[in-house]
Amino acid sequence: MFSKPSPSTVSRARNFSLSDMKSNTSAFHSEHADLFCGNSLDFYKNWDSPTVIVSDGGYGILGFDGDTASYSELGEWYEPHIKEWSRYALPSTTLWFWNTEVGWATVHPLLERYGWKYVNCNVWNKGMSHVAGNVNTEKIRRFPVVTELCVQYSFTPKINGMTLQEWLISEWKRTGLAMNEANVACGVKAAATRKYLTKDHLWYFPPADMFEKLSDYANSHGKEEGKPYFTLDGKNLVKADEWAKMRYKFHCPLGYTNVWDRAALSGKERIKSPKDNSHSAHLNQKPLDLMKLIIETSSDKGDVVWEPFGGLFSASLAASLLGRKSFGAEIDEAYFSLGVSRFRELSLLYV
Repeated sequence: MFSKPSPSTVSRARNFSLSDMKSNTSAFHSEHADLFCGNSLDFYKNWDSPTVIVSDGGYGILGFDGDTASYSELGEWYEPHIKEWSRYALPSTTLWFWNTEVGWATVHPLLERYGWKYVNCNVWNKGMSHVAGNVNTEKIRRFPVVTELCVQYSFTPKINGMTLQEWLISEWKRTGLAMNEANVACGVKAAATRKYLTKDHLWYFPPADMFEKLSDYANSHGKEEGKPYFTLDGKNLVKADEWAKMRYKFHCPLGYTNVWDRAALSGKERIKSPKDNSHSAHLNQKPLDLMKLIIETSSDKGDVVWEPFGGLFSASLAASLLGRKSFGAEIDEAYFSLGVSRFRELSLLYV
């Protein structure tokens, strides 16, 4: 019986190599960043647990050495990474998954299977300048593509094998109290039963103060033999601040929607090949302002950001500038060295 061949890793040829770099190293460490040359699967276990994961890996377009030849192989490409992300994720972790439309559609079921919940699909619109009228639409038989997707996922935490929604309902039922007493506990007419203790899709994560009211009431009025209620270890009550950390962070900047109109990279931020300054070094370099947007939106200063597929380390650089701690890896030695050089030399230009 023949084994299934591995996904293709033949890349579009780049016009520079490790020998063209002024210096090279296998790791880089600073106050806010730890970057490694190699497969991120070898490093996850040594990184601090992430509040944010920025994934900008395979697209299925042979865009770099290691990318697949087709989007159909992306599931196999991503699965070992997704498995590790789920192992080390926190209840507060947000995943930002960059890809094409069909690439994301291919990987989405896998993300759900490993506990990642879809939140929102954001579209980076690069505008007509991205194609500059140089596309023969009669030949390609479709509209020119000027977008990429950055899809937001939250990690689904579980308590004793139950989702937070299931656990809240289960704990309240253990008290022996009527469901509508939850409204009394929270000082509302019907919001507690309609939002916090509902079994359907209208469920709403109780704010920390409301969770505390539910817990206090349950432990004051519930059956004695079942106490304590709303505890993870059977002894200590979950505190309000602990409960607040059970969902992902989100600080929406004023005026933003899920469509990001931003021209493709050019000028000084676009990193050029060290061998030929007329060519871009990396096909898929992301703008720092977009990386800063998603990181600042989903984390606070001091939080940890993972960049498993570093490339030129745009997410790590953005995280450092924002006072976060980043861990990143890049498997290609030449890209790693170029990314580290950028990190050392250009970080102060983007403050």
